[in-house]
Formats: sequence, C-alpha cells, structure tokens
Amino acid sequence: MTGGMVARGLLSAEKVEAHAENIIEVRAVRNQFGSQVVHEALDLDVRRGEILSVVGGSGTGKSVLLRTIVGLNRPARGAVSVFGEDLLSLPAAQRSRVERRFGVLFQKGALFSSLTVIENVALPLIEHAGLGAGDAARLARLKIALAGLPANAGDKYPSDLSGGMVKRAALARALALDPDILFLDEPTAGLDPIGAAAFDQLILTLRDALGLTVFIVTHDLDTIYTITDRVAVIGQKRVLINDTLDAVAAADDEWIRDYFHGPRGRAAAAATLAVHAAASSKPIPNQNTEPNPEQT
Repeated sequence: MTGGMVARGLLSAEKVEAHAENIIEVRAVRNQFGSQVVHEALDLDVRRGEILSVVGGSGTGKSVLLRTIVGLNRPARGAVSVFGEDLLSLPAAQRSRVERRFGVLFQKGALFSSLTVIENVALPLIEHAGLGAGDAARLARLKIALAGLPANAGDKYPSDLSGGMVKRAALARALALDPDILFLDEPTAGLDPIGAAAFDQLILTLRDALGLTVFIVTHDLDTIYTITDRVAVIGQKRVLINDTLDAVAAADDEWIRDYFHGPRGRAAAAATLAVHAAASSKPIPNQNTEPNPEQT
C-alpha cells in the first residue's frame, strides 16, 4: 500500500519543505467542558500553503479544535498563534482583524435560511468590509461563481438547494473576505461520491489559485488520499501524529492501523493509485497477488 500512497501526486517533499513556515501554532491546549476534558497538552502546527486534514475517532474533539483556532472556543489553558499573533492575548479589535483573514465552512453549511444565497455571501462584506448592499451583491456573485455555482443559484434560498449546492454556497461565503486560511468542517459529509470528488478538486484548485492554507476536519478517506498534504490524527486528548500520509499510515497505533489499513482505507488508496497510473499510462501493480515463484 505504501507505494500507492507515494503515487498520489500531491505536493512533493521539496515543495512541502519550501513552505514549512508555520501559519498556525497550537501549544499545550486544554479544552474542557465542565468535568469533561476533551484536549490535554495538545500541540499542532499548520504550514503555510498546505492542505492539512484532521482526523480522529468520534468524540475526540476535531471540531472543537477548529473552533478553538478560529476563536469560537476559548481553551482553559494553552496558546493559539496565527500569523505570528497570540490570539488569546490580543485585544478584541486586533483579534477581530486577524480573524477576518479566516474563512470558515461549518458543518451543514450554517447558511441563514431566511436569506438568499447572494444575501448570505454579501453579509460579511457588508458587516466587516463596509460595502454597500449593491457593491456587496456584485462581489457576492463573483464569489458564488468562484465556488462553482450557476448564476441563478444566487437568488435561491438554502431550502431550494441540493446538499452539494449548500456546501458550495457556504464555501462562497467563506471566501467572501478573501481569507488567507480556509477552515472546512466535514465539507464532503452527506455528498454523493461524484459531488464529493468534485468538491475536493474545487478545494485543490482554489488552494493553488489563491495561495490558501486549508485546514480540513474530515472522515472522508478519499479527500485525505486525493488532496491532503499532511494528516493530523487526534486521539488520547492530543495530536498523536502530524505528518505525511505515508508516515501517518505507518504509525504504530491501533486506531490508525484500523482507519488507514481497513477495507475503506485500502479502497481509497487503490482508487488513488489507479487514477495516477491511468494519468501516466502506466500499468497498475496488483498488490493483492502473491509473486509467481517461477518469476522470482
């Protein structure tokens, strides 16, 4: 399987090292709700320009970590640094300026049901960029197109959209203020395989075109295998490992072995290998076939 992982054709090791500057640093974070401790002494680095996928079992606090970094949850202990600024110690006005450089796509989109798509996307432009309604609407149409939605989607309400269109509308809103970092919470959950694959490719295209750093909370192995540069695994209230997919998959941990080497993990790895082998017109080795003794 390792050979299949190496063949993903994502960022080369040289390119990863080229943008090794940390844009996010989480240090010794403790998240606690009442007597329940979700994270303890959690450390995480996110490099500028990379797509980082955060995975872990249910209840490990993946979304809590995302909300902590974007400022929606204040940890009981620890430090969160973004763009070299300690967010927890900044005055409110200065912290707000930093947070405007974030774009966030929440689970299920979190669109305002009483607003059209254009109005949803225009809202942060009016509230934070100070644009008038007309200018905000015109810019919102550009963001809607950037997210891959047809022009007529802008006048629809969230209830009129398919699940995939809701995700793209929420992405357009996340892109409204031209963020440096895009946070995505389960972006392909609930999408059919074709829609999920198209969304993955859209994120990859936007990262490359706009120079974004992308932080993804996901369970989707196809997303991990096709667009992720590094993977952070949360378990035992901390980040167990944060490294390339090859290194993570080789880690000596029971949950990691079950996740990456179980049936779905093997299928995702094989599918990615098949795509890249087809693209390079090279035959795909059958990794499930034992070698012929007469040929060895």
